[in-house]
Amino acid sequence: MPGKIVVGSDHAGIALRAEAARVAAEAGCEVEEIGPGPGEKADYPDQARLVAEAVAEGRARFGIAVCGTGIGMSISANKVRGIRAALCTTEFEARMARAHNDANVLCLGERVIGAGVCAGIVRAFLETEFEGGRHAVRVQKIRDLER
Repeated sequence: MPGKIVVGSDHAGIALRAEAARVAAEAGCEVEEIGPGPGEKADYPDQARLVAEAVAEGRARFGIAVCGTGIGMSISANKVRGIRAALCTTEFEARMARAHNDANVLCLGERVIGAGVCAGIVRAFLETEFEGGRHAVRVQKIRDLER
């Protein structure tokens, strides 16, 4: 099971951020939650950067980033070197993101999925190990694109 997880959101993802953090803590992870409180505003690129940098710098094993759709978080987080952020709306996508792509940031959309679906996605992401093998070659090709 993963160690530290950073869970962040903008103002459109506060409730789902709390649910993702709860599920990660329940799974035995040390959780750091970042982002605005109720009634506060925050821009998704800024919050995505904070989550992604924590992972890229080794301060967290994984990140979870939540905004209204998850799209902005995914685009933004993937701009940080070393990050493989995956927007997932199903448990299957979360498992494949980890198993085949070695994703290290999970992106979620509060306006797209509910708390129950979120819980399953977060558990699937955290419980799935990277398969390596032929997938390691492809992940290296992704890393090579960052040069």
